[in-house]
Amino acid sequence: MRSLSKSLYTRGLQCHKSLYLDRHRPELRSEPAPELEALWASGHKVGDFARMLFPGGVVVPFDGLTKEEQLAKTREEIARGTNAIYEATFVYDNVFVKADLLVRSRGSFDLYEVKSSTSVKEHYWDDVAIQYYVLSGSGIPMNKAYLVHINNSYVRNGDIVPEEFFVLQDITGVVKEKQAAIPDTLAEMRDMLRGEVPGIDIGPHCDDPYECDFKDHCWAHVPEHSVFSLRGRGIDPWELYRQGVVRLDDVPLDALNLMQRMQAEYFLDQKSHADPEKVREFLARIRYPLCFLDFETFGSAIPMFDGTRPYQQVPFQYSLHRIDAAGKEANHFEYLAAPDADPREELAEKLLGEIPEGACVLVYNIAFERRVLKELGEFLPGIRKRLSAVADGMIDLMEPFRRRDIYHWKMNGSYSLKSVLPVLVPEMTYKGLEISDGAMASEAYFTMGEISDPAERSRLRKALLEYCRQDTLGLVRLLEKLRSMAGAGS
Repeated sequence: MRSLSKSLYTRGLQCHKSLYLDRHRPELRSEPAPELEALWASGHKVGDFARMLFPGGVVVPFDGLTKEEQLAKTREEIARGTNAIYEATFVYDNVFVKADLLVRSRGSFDLYEVKSSTSVKEHYWDDVAIQYYVLSGSGIPMNKAYLVHINNSYVRNGDIVPEEFFVLQDITGVVKEKQAAIPDTLAEMRDMLRGEVPGIDIGPHCDDPYECDFKDHCWAHVPEHSVFSLRGRGIDPWELYRQGVVRLDDVPLDALNLMQRMQAEYFLDQKSHADPEKVREFLARIRYPLCFLDFETFGSAIPMFDGTRPYQQVPFQYSLHRIDAAGKEANHFEYLAAPDADPREELAEKLLGEIPEGACVLVYNIAFERRVLKELGEFLPGIRKRLSAVADGMIDLMEPFRRRDIYHWKMNGSYSLKSVLPVLVPEMTYKGLEISDGAMASEAYFTMGEISDPAERSRLRKALLEYCRQDTLGLVRLLEKLRSMAGAGS
């Protein structure tokens, strides 16, 4: 039987069926989403940077070497007395592992597993435990086991200091406690792999601790509108599923809370509603000059600029539509930073030059846009008051949809812009755009900084501008629709 690995072991802990499909039916796996691939790439960068905690070590590369060559290279470095080995490779009990950092410590070794998260999660313990098992079984004298994660309160100021950027948590105790159960766990997995596909039904484990890449296959029997479409904190959809209720139109309405019942009833009757009076109350707050604003941001695990924290959302682009007076046409303004330079000051100054003092600023999801402005103000104290004034002038176009003053069954219980806009303004579609969501936008921005072909950079720049413009133009059209529904003029 083929060997298992650290990732296959933890996959099997999450779900035996997932492990079976990975080994026997890999063609059923879904393609990873772009944001997941970006997360993996970020994790690799963090892992590489963590080597600075123990500089001067030797890497055992995965690419370019066979498994046997990696094992031989690791043995060679251990025999040579190398202090730190990166990606040290071992096989024991037919389990293959590569240790992020293996460091000598008083005649034995410490194991360090690097994570790009900002906290320790319990499922990481099994990740380290299987490595500890393999290394110990391979004859490596083990001392401590550590999880290395990012310090989320770290603020960059010049070169990043690895000892301050990372947090080292000693989990030796819990890792040792898990050792006794590992042989039986491996035996169960191997017995399972020799049989037929396990008859495991879907459940919360499909997304815990990770969304399974065989989910589309296992969930094929679940219709588009199902109990799992129910939004909010009402009844647990798994409770309904275990009772045999799968389709949304089979849900017992008396089991639902107010919002969920509304969602189910409107789906059953395929109806919509709008409260003109509530909509008019919302519209009465809107004044001129009127701006429609949307930011695009990126968040990197390793802060790129001074004054930023890990994963802090840094704005690199905005789109702004502005209507100066009632009855006037909307003018469009935009900004997209050149990659590889701190965009914040130039972006903020340009934005303030295009939003008139005292303007009403319409956004969708006000908490996000206000946080961007607040963090810009913290970084740029000289214009903090002006940025705060812009934030104070914001109105959230999400409000009437969150309150369900307006609701349509096709919104499927959601009030996100991607759910609302296609229903009320169907001509405002993201289909055909190369970039269709914020994750793709931030990834495209990073890609711009990595390529040298001017034509390719120009293509990505055009795609980013088209996407962000679509967001604020969508807000313009959505406001027009609200006014039409309320019987209000411009």
